[in-house]
Amino acid sequence: MARHATPLPRRSPLLLVLIALAALCGCRSEPAAEPPEATLPSPVAAETTGEPAASQQEPVTAAQPELAPEPAPEPLPLDADERDAGWIRLFDGATLYGWQPAGKANWQVREGAITVSEGEVGLLCTTTRFADYELKLQFKADKGTNSGIFLRTPLKPSDPSVDCYELNIAPPDNSFPTGSLVARSKHELESELTGWQQFHVTVSQGAITVLLNGEKVIRYQDPSPLLSGFIGLQLNQGAVAFREIKLKPLGMTSLFNGTDLSGWKTDQQMASRFRVTEEGWLNVKNGRGQLESEQLFGDFLLQLECITHAPDLNSGIFFRCIPGEQMNGYECQIHNGFQQGDPTRPKDCGSGGIFRRQDARRVVARDQQWFPMTIVAEGPRITTWVNGYQVTDWTDTRAADPNPRRGLRTEPGSIMIQGHDPTTDISFRKLRIWVAGDSGS
Repeated sequence: MARHATPLPRRSPLLLVLIALAALCGCRSEPAAEPPEATLPSPVAAETTGEPAASQQEPVTAAQPELAPEPAPEPLPLDADERDAGWIRLFDGATLYGWQPAGKANWQVREGAITVSEGEVGLLCTTTRFADYELKLQFKADKGTNSGIFLRTPLKPSDPSVDCYELNIAPPDNSFPTGSLVARSKHELESELTGWQQFHVTVSQGAITVLLNGEKVIRYQDPSPLLSGFIGLQLNQGAVAFREIKLKPLGMTSLFNGTDLSGWKTDQQMASRFRVTEEGWLNVKNGRGQLESEQLFGDFLLQLECITHAPDLNSGIFFRCIPGEQMNGYECQIHNGFQQGDPTRPKDCGSGGIFRRQDARRVVARDQQWFPMTIVAEGPRITTWVNGYQVTDWTDTRAADPNPRRGLRTEPGSIMIQGHDPTTDISFRKLRIWVAGDSGS
């Protein structure tokens, strides 16, 4: 027997309209909108600070600046005397920026100190080599710890009597207790040290002097001195911590006499004007233009002080330049602007940044105030400090090329001071340099 369908109840026209509208709007929740993709940095525009226009210049490789990987902490200040004397901090108090481990160990930063307690015996080294210097640091070792500070060392030294200087941290019963140079000179330590201690070391040509808590404990003269190397912190046995690690370069030669422009040459066809002020400063106004050193430099450590006489001024120190060409070299930027009140976001590479290559990880200088800069160039590696704070650590991995716009240039070149544009008004003083191979000359 056939079954009849049950008729649907009658619905009002208004109800049917509401049901239709609900269907159109959708009965289920829409998925949350995905966040927009991060905008990639746009290629850096043609440099307006010294290189020819894009239509005239050679191709520039690796145009997008490399970004520093770690957050840049607030700078730990140097005292005024240290700052004026050219001291720099090798440890920023919060990160391992500027350091490289030579083995697997639990190197980390805790409570403002570099600490280590276990892992492979080996070093945590600076990424920069140094030759002649003063070094100050504080250390604290657990009872029975054997550690050390390695001077002029390779990443993996094999014999402290031959390929490095090992300033030991060890108990009194060790063959070379704390304050000794292992296999070279012994300091007699009466009792094991507890709490924070301080080393102040001077490494100058073949002479090494060690002060432990202000007392001279070692004066060693090496008849066949090592010339340069990394500074290393050692994990050997037991826990140890290091902090307040500072260095002052020694053996510098002046590049500017404060009286005239001897040793420098200008291009009179360019707009910048360079002069020596009554105060003995080197001042540049107007631009563009360049002041070029007569000497050529390859691997070096350069220090100077700079002041911008108005906000948002732009300049740079060019180095390994092709002599006679217009600012064709690596550029250490001078620009103290930053974005949205955040000094970790430089407006234009940032003072101490390597223009087009790596932005400064933090803008630490301010306009209309003197600030020191340190630039180290060794082979493909370039490191810089501003106000004693390391802002860049960059290695040029491009193929070798005599033109630094196209590739890695390690050949000696001139140093140039840039006049950027018609607003330029910047002064320099205390220009001094150490050149690889000159140590002991």
